[in-house]
Amino acid sequence: MSHNAIYTDLSGYYDLMCADIDYQAQSQCVQRVHQLFGNGGKRHLDLACGTGPHVRHFLDAGFQSSGLDINQPMLDLAHQRCPEASFSLQDMCGFRADQPLDLVTCFLYSIHYSGSVDRLRACIARVHAALVDGGVFCFNAVDKSQIDNSSFVSHTAHQDGAEFRFSSGWYYAGEGEQQRLRLRIERTDGGGIQLWKDEHPMVAVTFAQLIELLEPYFEVQVLEHDYQRLSAWGGVSGNVLVVGVKRSAL
Repeated sequence: MSHNAIYTDLSGYYDLMCADIDYQAQSQCVQRVHQLFGNGGKRHLDLACGTGPHVRHFLDAGFQSSGLDINQPMLDLAHQRCPEASFSLQDMCGFRADQPLDLVTCFLYSIHYSGSVDRLRACIARVHAALVDGGVFCFNAVDKSQIDNSSFVSHTAHQDGAEFRFSSGWYYAGEGEQQRLRLRIERTDGGGIQLWKDEHPMVAVTFAQLIELLEPYFEVQVLEHDYQRLSAWGGVSGNVLVVGVKRSAL
């Protein structure tokens, strides 16, 4: 199974897979970040937007919000959720924006879908090109050196008489620039159990490497991964919220 196939084939289950995520809290947190560090503009693009739940919250907060993703079935669902928004089928490492942007987001660690350091660098450059001066790039990330290969998160959801159990966890072999996101979906109903497993190749970086990639383009702030309270990263936790404010000149 290709590393994006599970999202294409099971796009109808994606929202169940993410049912434990507080999209509103995440969106409101980044809106506060934009108020603190940004230019006050409302033109927003969500990279790897999936079915559009974050875009929905930004629209409801008065943003002119749009999204892009590489899976059309996900975008079809995003259009249903946010008919007033603009969505495009694009790779976030080579996208072009229709208009200058004030805010670019990338939630749910999706920045790691860049897959390699070179592609991550290209993504950062494309975001910089799309933003106006003072525009903000905000995303969350994980440090490869702090990944616990035995750690998984799981939750259960129900739909159409079936029970779904979703599990995911990071895996890093200890060297190189690639880590993996391991996914497991188990569906149980009267007919028995169905099981899907997949591994997504993701770019692996330390926070020091990530900051080094960003600093030619952005003034960088690293915050604790806490959507309820904004505070500077203490240098201990292995996942963070990264804020980049566009430098006006390279």
